[in-house]
Amino acid sequence: MSVCLESPVPMKKISAPKGMRDFYPDQYRVRLGLFRAWEESALNHGFEFYEAPVVETLELLQRKAGEEISKQIYILEEKGSQHLALRPELTPSLARMIIARQGELSFPLKWASIAQCFRYERMQKGRKREHYQLNLDIVGESSSLAEVEVLGAAVLAMQSLGLNHNDFYIRIGSRTLLSALFKSVGIPNAHFMACYLALDKREKISDDEILELLAREGISKDDSGRIFDLLSIRSLNEVRSRLGGVSRAGSALDEIDSFFESAEELGLSDYLSFDPGVIRGLGYYTGIVFEAFDRDNRSRAIFGGGRYDNLLSSLGGKTMPCVGLGFGDVVITDMLEELNRDPVMGKTLEYAVGFMDVQCRPLASKVASRIRQSGLGCDLGLSGEKPRKFFSRANRLHAAHAVYIGPSELKSGRLGVKNMADGEIRAVRFDDSTDFKSLVSAG
Repeated sequence: MSVCLESPVPMKKISAPKGMRDFYPDQYRVRLGLFRAWEESALNHGFEFYEAPVVETLELLQRKAGEEISKQIYILEEKGSQHLALRPELTPSLARMIIARQGELSFPLKWASIAQCFRYERMQKGRKREHYQLNLDIVGESSSLAEVEVLGAAVLAMQSLGLNHNDFYIRIGSRTLLSALFKSVGIPNAHFMACYLALDKREKISDDEILELLAREGISKDDSGRIFDLLSIRSLNEVRSRLGGVSRAGSALDEIDSFFESAEELGLSDYLSFDPGVIRGLGYYTGIVFEAFDRDNRSRAIFGGGRYDNLLSSLGGKTMPCVGLGFGDVVITDMLEELNRDPVMGKTLEYAVGFMDVQCRPLASKVASRIRQSGLGCDLGLSGEKPRKFFSRANRLHAAHAVYIGPSELKSGRLGVKNMADGEIRAVRFDDSTDFKSLVSAG
């Protein structure tokens, strides 16, 4: 009698949700390095860090969004009386927190956060359905030096990642200045927001499609032609010429002139380029806006932002000037990879310690403990291993130094400390005076 056993049904491969990412250790090291560059650059510029829940009330997100972002919100199943959603950005939470204590806080505020955000949208190069983002916001300061400060922190982060003005540049525009230009060619005020939202899509859709969007808003073909003509301007002198020196653009010109003066004083001029076509799609921007791109324009904006002076009042708070910048992790990580730059800037593991067998383990444990007590990082092998396997593992862990304990080290009490970068081995006696920090410095 034969028994027929059914073949086991193979399990379906389980992947991360579409548009979401797993971070394996090598990828996490890259992320850790990026986060460290962000954090240190923000702290260097006097920003204080804060955090808010990744889940927000749907009402707040919808009241603030107003444009296509409202269609991209991940809405959660209702629990209790509140409708909740995953945040698509951090600015609504920032506004909520400030409004809650607006009478207690000392302004201006310089706040920063590294937040995970979610948007249900069509995936493409440089765009996922979740991403991490550095947010830099200055609240309570009307001077254009606020815009320069958030840009200075972002530029320092880029420099910390090994990039400079030969690799990226920042396009500077102004909604108030563009409004003055619209008025100068006869575009009615009622069409301004429609123009902003349509023109912000210029690098995503064709000009013919933008013309269709403008036509749907009742903008004539002649007016559309005048609008496109304005976007060809590339200097403030040309703006002055187009406006004929009319006073209606005086404050906007003064503001952006002051911005460029401050940027020069802080050494940022090489990174900046005036471009009235920079608009930003969010409806709450009110003044200077900016976006950074790689010099070859291979991808989406690296970071962007601008002034949003009316957001707090629109959500029930007191009117207060605000400037913000968002710097996502997806585009910059892709850019560093394409440029063959090593983005692994995270903390280096100073030591790896391994041992041959159970007899050697106590000494290895004492060495690892001493290294850790001195404030250095150390990976300790969990079981005996051959030298070749140990040094291969130490290299994979990116350890700066490796110490292997075998019978000879156990007998002599002398350690061989290998510099993993150049292969040099230094003989060191292990006792109470052994200074592992000095070995790192010497290495």
